[in-house]
Amino acid sequence: MGALMVIFSLQPKQRSKRADSVEDELELSSVRHRPEGLEQLESQTRFNRKELQILYRGFKNECPSGVVNEDTFKEIYAQFFPQGDASMYAHFLFNAFDTDHNGSVSFEDFVMGMSILLRGSVHEKLNWAFNLYDINKDGYITKEEMLDIMKAIYDMMGKWTYPILKDETPKQHVDIFFQKMDKNRDGVVTMDEFIDCCQNDENIMRSMQLFENVI
Repeated sequence: MGALMVIFSLQPKQRSKRADSVEDELELSSVRHRPEGLEQLESQTRFNRKELQILYRGFKNECPSGVVNEDTFKEIYAQFFPQGDASMYAHFLFNAFDTDHNGSVSFEDFVMGMSILLRGSVHEKLNWAFNLYDINKDGYITKEEMLDIMKAIYDMMGKWTYPILKDETPKQHVDIFFQKMDKNRDGVVTMDEFIDCCQNDENIMRSMQLFENVI
């Protein structure tokens, strides 16, 4: 899950608490989107105040307006996967972070998502992953949606992975996963089916690490 953290993180400098506070207020007053107070975000996430300050400075460095749109998100994300095409996966990932579906990701959206992905429970992480795969947000994952995500991951990893992946590999993996997850054979996977299957299948949990590694 390192890519996004590297993008939006800066090495902390030695500062006084007062200098941090003054600089934070100056930064907050200069952006178009003013984020929630650090105390509120600290209570809503698993990051402490210092970590939030570092993340905010990095976020503002990449996104001076205080929000990031999808095109900018894709450009930033592509830097970490030059060997492949990350645009489609970045599109799906952007939509998962854009929880209010307004076409932009705010600092609050970003830290809430990263808090779950980095420090959430297994159940919380799987819940977030389900939301990623549920592309049309209808509460179900279809085989087509799962295949779209899997293809996007393989496209992003590039054609030069080792061992070399065949074109049919994503579909083969999706067929196996979907057969295990769709327990009542109704053609869709519910959140309960998804979480229950993932938690009880070591092979799927290991495969989910591919997803985690590209966050």
